[in-house]
Amino acid sequence: MRAASRRGNRRGERKVQPVPAYITRNIPFVAYMHEEGLERIEQQADRLIEETGMEFRDDPKALRIWKNAGADVRGTRVRLPAGMARSLCATIPASFTQHARNAARSVEIGGRNAVLAPVYGPPFVRCLEKGRRYGTMEDFGKLARLVSMLPSLHHMGLVICEPCDVPVNKRHLDMLYTHMRYSDKPFLGAITEKSRAEDSVAMARVLFGKEFMRENCVIMGNVNTNSPLLVDKVVTQAIDVYCSAGQGIVVAPFILGGAMGPVTTAASIAQALAEAMVCGAYSQLIKPGAPFVMGNFLSSMSLKSGAPTFGMPEPVASNYIIGQLARRLGVPLRCGGSLTASKLADAQAMSESADSMHSTIMGGANFVLHSAGWLEGGLVTGFEKLVIDADRLGAYQKLLAGVEVDDNALGVDAYCDVEPAGHFLGSQHTLQNYETAYYDALLSDSESFEQWTERGSKDSAQRAFEHWNTMLRHYEPPPIDPAIDEALRAFVTQKKNSMPDAWY
Repeated sequence: MRAASRRGNRRGERKVQPVPAYITRNIPFVAYMHEEGLERIEQQADRLIEETGMEFRDDPKALRIWKNAGADVRGTRVRLPAGMARSLCATIPASFTQHARNAARSVEIGGRNAVLAPVYGPPFVRCLEKGRRYGTMEDFGKLARLVSMLPSLHHMGLVICEPCDVPVNKRHLDMLYTHMRYSDKPFLGAITEKSRAEDSVAMARVLFGKEFMRENCVIMGNVNTNSPLLVDKVVTQAIDVYCSAGQGIVVAPFILGGAMGPVTTAASIAQALAEAMVCGAYSQLIKPGAPFVMGNFLSSMSLKSGAPTFGMPEPVASNYIIGQLARRLGVPLRCGGSLTASKLADAQAMSESADSMHSTIMGGANFVLHSAGWLEGGLVTGFEKLVIDADRLGAYQKLLAGVEVDDNALGVDAYCDVEPAGHFLGSQHTLQNYETAYYDALLSDSESFEQWTERGSKDSAQRAFEHWNTMLRHYEPPPIDPAIDEALRAFVTQKKNSMPDAWY
C-alpha cells in the first residue's frame, strides 16, 4: 500500500523512499471545545432538524422516501422526529476503503486516517508563464498528471480546474477518463446533473468490473447543500445514484457566516451539523451502510465588503469543533484545506493556507479537498500554488506520526562515539538516520545568500514553476489494460455522440 517519494542522501542525490498511500494519525485529537459547549451545539442542531426542518426541493422522490420513513413532510419542508437523524446515521461506516485501480494507492477514509486531495472546481487557472485565464482541457490534463505524481496528495478529486473549452454537458466524461487513464489514484465522480452522476458510476464499472464494484467503494460524489437549510435535487439525486450503487457520497454544507448562516461561529457550526446529519440520514434510507462523509466548509466574511475571508480565527476554530462533533457522531469528516483569498502564491496565500490547513489536519479531518492549488477564494487553480502546497503537505506525514521514544529515537547509542563538547555530524547514529531524520522540503531554499544569488535569486514561485514543468517532462502514465482503456474510450465517444453540445 505504498507510493514513492523522493528524499536526499549524503551525496545530494535523490533517493526513492516509501510513503504511505494515506496518512495514519498517531497523535491525540485536539479537544478544542469543552463537553458542555459540544452538547449545546448538538442540541441546537437537533432543534433545527426537528422544529425548523429542511427544505427538500425539486425531487418528489426524496419527499416520498422521507414520508415513508416517518418524517413530518409538509409541502417541501421535512422535519424529523427527535432522534431519527442520529438513529439513521448509526449505520454510516466509521471508516471505509476507497479502492484505486492500483491497490497500492487505495485509501482508508475515517478513523485516524487523513486523505488529501487537490483543489476542486475553479474555472480559472494561473501560472507564471501565461497568467490568469480560463481553464482548458490541456490545463486539466497537466494538473491531473501533476497530482498523480505528487506523493503528498493521496486522491485525485475530480474538477482540478474546469476545462471551459469542452461543452458543459460533456466535460465530465473527459475529466473522468483523464483521471482513470493518466493516474492510478482514487478519484471522485460528477454530481452536477443526475445523468452525469450515472455516467460516472457506469465508467467506474468499466474500470473496476461489476463484481468488484458491487462489494467495494471505488468512486464517490461530492456535493454541497444550499445553506441555509435547503437540500436541492442535485444533492438528493447524487446521494441516490452513488449510494444505491454502494458507492460513497460526501455532503458539505457551504456556509458563509453572516450570509448563508448566522454571523456567530457556534450557530453556523450547529447549522452545518444539522444539514450534514439530515443528508447522512437520507443516504442511509437509500442504502444502509453506504459510505458517507460529513462535510464542513465554514468561511468568515468581511462585514464591510461581503467578501469571503480565509485563514481567519473563526473558521479555524470551526475545523477543530466540527472534528469533535464528527467523532461523537461516529462518521468520517471532510474539511477544506489550503484556503486563501489571495490572487497569487504570495505571503498572504501561504499564511492563510497554512492556518486553514493546519487546523483541518489537527482537527481530525479524514478527507480533505482543496489541500493544494487553491487561489482567489476558489476561483483559480494555481500551478505554482499546487506544488508549493503539496511540498508543505508532506510534512503532515511526519507531524501526525508523532515522535518515537525507542532507543534509536532517544539516541541511546549516539553518545558512545561523541564526547561532551563534540558534534554529531559524522556519528554512526547520524549516518544511520540520515535519510529519514527530517522532512525534506524540496521547494524551500535553505542555502546561503551567496549560493542563492549565484543560482538566480529565485523566489518560491519561480522555483515552483521550474519544478512542475520538470515534473511534466518526466511524467510516465501508469499501465492500464488495453481492453479496459478501449472500453472507456468507447463509452465516452458513445455518450458524447448521443447529445448535442450544451454550453450552460
